[in-house]
Amino acid sequence: MNYKIPKSKVNHDKIENLLKQAFDERDPLDSIISDLTYVRVGHNWHYICTLLDLFNREIIGYSCGPRKTTELVLEAFANVKINLSNIKIFHTDRGSEFKNKTIERLLNNFEIDRSLSKAGNPYDNAVAEATFKSIKKEFVYQNNFETLSELKKSFGAYVWWFNNERLHSTLNYMPPVEYRKQHSLQILSVLVLTFHLAVVGASILLSLFLLEQVPVPYSKPQVSPC
Repeated sequence: MNYKIPKSKVNHDKIENLLKQAFDERDPLDSIISDLTYVRVGHNWHYICTLLDLFNREIIGYSCGPRKTTELVLEAFANVKINLSNIKIFHTDRGSEFKNKTIERLLNNFEIDRSLSKAGNPYDNAVAEATFKSIKKEFVYQNNFETLSELKKSFGAYVWWFNNERLHSTLNYMPPVEYRKQHSLQILSVLVLTFHLAVVGASILLSLFLLEQVPVPYSKPQVSPC
């Protein structure tokens, strides 16, 4: 049995914290945060990695595995369904599993800026910490897993529930997917209204232009007989 939880080495790279604890009012895919947590499978510890969009607290990628490694982080990225080039910032704590040439190459290829918490400051990644607190309460502590495949299947179902049905207080008590869809509809409505106003404005200008082009009828002056 192995119940001892391995500790990560610290990443001391001189990378700035771009978020500065400003977690709210972010645009879609502006900032993706990530972290890992442990869960017991059989008699050993396994790990869960998530990628969370700060905009709507949606889990856009995840992975489960027996080791807390870079490969687990890369697997979470591989499960993301959107175009990675739309992501602007990738923020994590300073765990060594996030420090890897392959991850750096992936971020560079998709032009994603790197952001790191200050060493020993959990508040810099507070949303990820709070999310895993919920995951442990709602998922980890409610289930027993004998195999990795059981964990993967169950966690996949939990992620779907988390994204599509779980209410989030930071989202006006809406699920992440519904919040994202409503935001998209609002943007579409603004675009439609803007287009409509542009069309109306163009019609008015055209009407004024045509009025200027209409010749004024010529009136022959009346000439008095000499």
